[in-house]
Amino acid sequence: METLTFKTSINCGGCVARVTPALESLKGIARWNVDTGNPDKILSVQTDGITEEEIIQKVQESGFKIERIVG
Repeated sequence: METLTFKTSINCGGCVARVTPALESLKGIARWNVDTGNPDKILSVQTDGITEEEIIQKVQESGFKIERIVG
């Protein structure tokens, strides 16, 4: 299992609620979390076979900016 991290524009509980159905619909995500207290609004995703492109697409479809953090 790999953990992918992303900088996002998901900045409040309402935003998390808006993106939840999209992320929950994806197969291959074991767990995910958004740290809205972090200035970069970090989305951490524990993967179980999903690609970063699939995650990025779903978050963007939900109306949020997202950028992979490498490292």
